[in-house]
Amino acid sequence: MTEPLIYSVLVAAVVGFSAGYLGSIMVLEKMALVGDALSHVALPGLALGILFNFNPFFGAFAFLFASAITIWHLQRLTRLSFETLVGAAFTLSLSIGILMIPQVDLLEAFFGDLTKVGLLDVLLAVIASGIAVFVTRLVYKKIVLSLISEELAVSYGVNVSRTNLIYLLLVSLVVAIGIRITGTLLVGFLVVTPAAASRIISGNLKRYITLSSIFGLVSSLSGVLLSSYLNLPPGPLVVFSGVAIFIGVLVVRRAIRYSPV
Repeated sequence: MTEPLIYSVLVAAVVGFSAGYLGSIMVLEKMALVGDALSHVALPGLALGILFNFNPFFGAFAFLFASAITIWHLQRLTRLSFETLVGAAFTLSLSIGILMIPQVDLLEAFFGDLTKVGLLDVLLAVIASGIAVFVTRLVYKKIVLSLISEELAVSYGVNVSRTNLIYLLLVSLVVAIGIRITGTLLVGFLVVTPAAASRIISGNLKRYITLSSIFGLVSSLSGVLLSSYLNLPPGPLVVFSGVAIFIGVLVVRRAIRYSPV
């Protein structure tokens, strides 16, 4: 393996695992479209990194961080759904980003680029993913409780609004580091599809979280390795790998359901 490929594999592993873990909440909350659209909000921040020649992670996360807080605040003020607000932010950010990014860099921004993954990206991915998984683990039960009943969660002392903000910021963090591998157009896939596949065959919460994380890791890793072998952009191949897992899960579930006892 070449050095850039080793770095890419390491980033893919930690990003895929953390995205699957956080995505398990997003699918439970029926916010799959939010996860996908939120990834596009990072495009203007990514454009700043390209234009001023600094690590795109910092620009992407800064823009995602500011957008998450703005969306959370507007949701409290307007009582509109997160899907509505993120959808509006998505189209605006995508338009701004396309205008800002030079034409030659659009493919990299949209679909990722393995050749530019370095040691700093690995360190950022490991630290950011570790923080995201650790903090999500702390608030996971609170979020699940609020999904069952916000009133019940409040009665147990859960600040539902603040917990939702923390979760949005954690998703923003994972999306920002995942952009290097899958690009802005496809990183939202890693937060949604592995968890969706896991939910099909999981009978309890622990198994659901575990499989979601594993499916995310396998999707990301296999996509990156295929990208290196076929010399194609990594983003689409990560998606194809994840879809293959999803279809495989459906086939297994159907086979188990109709197998003779």
